[in-house]
Amino acid sequence: MDVNGSTALVTGANRGLGRAIVEALLARGAAAVYAAARRPGTVEALAAGDSRIRPLRLDLTDPERIAEAARLAPDVTLLINNGGSLAYADPLTGDLAAIESDLRTNFFGTLSMARAFVPVIEHNGGGAVVNVLSLVVFGSVPAMGGYSASKAAAASATQALRARLRDRKISVYGVFPGAVDTDMIRGIDIPKASPADVAAAILDGIRADEANIFPDPMAQGGYQAWRDDPSAFERQMGSL
Repeated sequence: MDVNGSTALVTGANRGLGRAIVEALLARGAAAVYAAARRPGTVEALAAGDSRIRPLRLDLTDPERIAEAARLAPDVTLLINNGGSLAYADPLTGDLAAIESDLRTNFFGTLSMARAFVPVIEHNGGGAVVNVLSLVVFGSVPAMGGYSASKAAAASATQALRARLRDRKISVYGVFPGAVDTDMIRGIDIPKASPADVAAAILDGIRADEANIFPDPMAQGGYQAWRDDPSAFERQMGSL
């Protein structure tokens, strides 16, 4: 899919990777971008610089807000599910409420957005759904037990959506980034890719029709390591 001329909706658009995706879409000729965030005021400064940006209030854990977003954005042809949450919760000792929060946002929120916007995209002649997942889908990080599980569940849903939408002119892409330099993992001392570079690679992958997109060196290396020896990669990620 060529994003030039598309009307996109990006969740979690107020900062980090989401903001970079919005900027990349505009640079590549998107006709309009709904920049969705829980507090639309956080994207107003970005919108002031380009009339194609449409701030949109959205909470991925609120079904009513999701339904309202689908009503307010009836011309969407490209949905990019980027918004998410990360709670550091060990599967044995972590707060179950924190784990449930990650599942509500990263799995149920992503799935609910797809369910709400597939009819919109189909009505507009087709397009694409892009789910931003994570390298932890291939190897869980115990300190991020809920996050890892929620992203794995969202990856499974991505595959199911792809199968269901194959004959409905809607492509479905899964994105599996490694560490990206955003607020979410600011305190972790590891090499990180820039949001701008990752955003550009995501759009490159969409244009090339890559069902599974690995948009940075860590993602590419990790995926290759998983393909070479899944158990060894699991142990590597489990030691983090």
